[in-house]
Amino acid sequence: GINAEYGKGKGSYVDCGIDKEVRIDKELEPGTRLTVRMSPDEESTGKHYKGVAVSPDTPRTELGTYWGYRVRLAESFSTVFTECSYKDGYDLTIGTSDKGDLVEKTTFRHFRHVIIFLGGLQGLEPVIEADESLQEADPRTMFDYYLNTCPNQGSRTIRTEEALLITLASLRQKIEENGLRD
Repeated sequence: GINAEYGKGKGSYVDCGIDKEVRIDKELEPGTRLTVRMSPDEESTGKHYKGVAVSPDTPRTELGTYWGYRVRLAESFSTVFTECSYKDGYDLTIGTSDKGDLVEKTTFRHFRHVIIFLGGLQGLEPVIEADESLQEADPRTMFDYYLNTCPNQGSRTIRTEEALLITLASLRQKIEENGLRD
């Protein structure tokens, strides 16, 4: 949900995309994105539901439920790896490009933490070239897999929001088959 209102000492009201807002006991700044555990129905009032803010990992760790992907900002291509939140880093890296290999002809190895890179209008090349700490500038050598997730796309470029959905859909089966669970 997204925190919709702020009430001094009263908690916050969160828009969770359902018919009523959800009241939580934490005071948050408006616009804060969070994960909410809904209280049982008998605890809801006529004006709103009740809930509790929880870690974004809770649905996955407690229920085994997919709860979306994570996005974070990095200063450069190399800091994506050096500032990784996983102790052992990413053990599977995927770059996407219209110059990449076909997904269908690729076999993934087992992994715990995957990261997928989507390029901008000019692809991944300018991002890698702009990182002064890198010796290599060839995207094919920077990833475990360099894939074309949208062959025969029919246009010069694909918008990032389209590329993201296409990529996740085309990689889903391979990720599910090879991803190790904690």
